[in-house]
Amino acid sequence: MTSPIVAGNRPLCVPLEAGKNYFFCVCGRSQAQPFCDGSHKGSGLEPLKFSVSETADYWLCCCKHTATRPFCDGHHKQFADSDVGQEGRDGSDT
Repeated sequence: MTSPIVAGNRPLCVPLEAGKNYFFCVCGRSQAQPFCDGSHKGSGLEPLKFSVSETADYWLCCCKHTATRPFCDGHHKQFADSDVGQEGRDGSDT
């Protein structure tokens, strides 16, 4: 697998705590979106470890094709409901 699976075509608003480490799902297979649950094993993709400097609500990417991982950049707008659960289309990868 070279492209992540589109886990959703809308971002999720998630409360995050300053200084806490999180692991963002990059592969799109996790059942704990937008976070990693270990489902990436064998996909060739690894989760992204990140933290934030301010406790707040953040919009995290679920399409897995954002250029600003883990944060949404609007890339999800190119994906229809029928794309969810499928690998991203050619040219849509970061």
